[in-house]
Amino acid sequence: MLTIRNLESGYGQLRVLKNISLHVRSGEIVAIIGANGAGKTTLVHVVAGLLKPWRGDLFFQEEDITRTPAEVMAALGCVLVPEGRQVFASMSVEDNLLLGGSILRKRNGTAALRSQMEQQYARFPVLQARRSQLAGTLSGGEQQMLAMARALMAKPRLVMMDEPSTGLAPLIVREIFTIIAQLRAEGNTVLLIEQNARAALDIADRGYVLETGKIIVQGKAAELLANNDVQRAYLGREQIG
Repeated sequence: MLTIRNLESGYGQLRVLKNISLHVRSGEIVAIIGANGAGKTTLVHVVAGLLKPWRGDLFFQEEDITRTPAEVMAALGCVLVPEGRQVFASMSVEDNLLLGGSILRKRNGTAALRSQMEQQYARFPVLQARRSQLAGTLSGGEQQMLAMARALMAKPRLVMMDEPSTGLAPLIVREIFTIIAQLRAEGNTVLLIEQNARAALDIADRGYVLETGKIIVQGKAAELLANNDVQRAYLGREQIG
């Protein structure tokens, strides 16, 4: 579904990503783990069209997306749940979802939009109970659920999630990762960016370890969990709850 070859990118004169190559197959969860500053967010911003690559090639559904802008990427079915949630605080929960579903409405009509909204309310019952509440008044966990539901309103082919566990209590983290695993069970494809390596690898099919802009280890999630170097560097203190 997603193929990245020899990607380099960064900000100004700062090269953050250094010769990154990876792939995501349809129907799997792929985790990108690493410490703060490793380049994880930069990577998904390039894929989402928010940041231009300096060199390398990107393909989505076998289509060259190397220079594709963000609005076109979203229309193609590649959406990002950003770090820090970034919900529209002054808008209601339902209006946030309607905004997320604007592409679906244009493509398939109002009935499809409403059907998708009901699916998200079924997935996140707390959002249905707060559908008229301002998004900025939700708890951190509820805002994370809203950010996820807003992205899913577009019926994407690939969902990229950037640090969904940041700032959340352990109980909420478990709930969020359970939902991500359910997305795969429903046939969705997820690229999961996480500093909480154990939580990510526990639900992922495969993973990549990013360090100072380079992929240093890759493999099946179980292999990374058993890797002594990965354990020492990333798993030692990341137990949930």
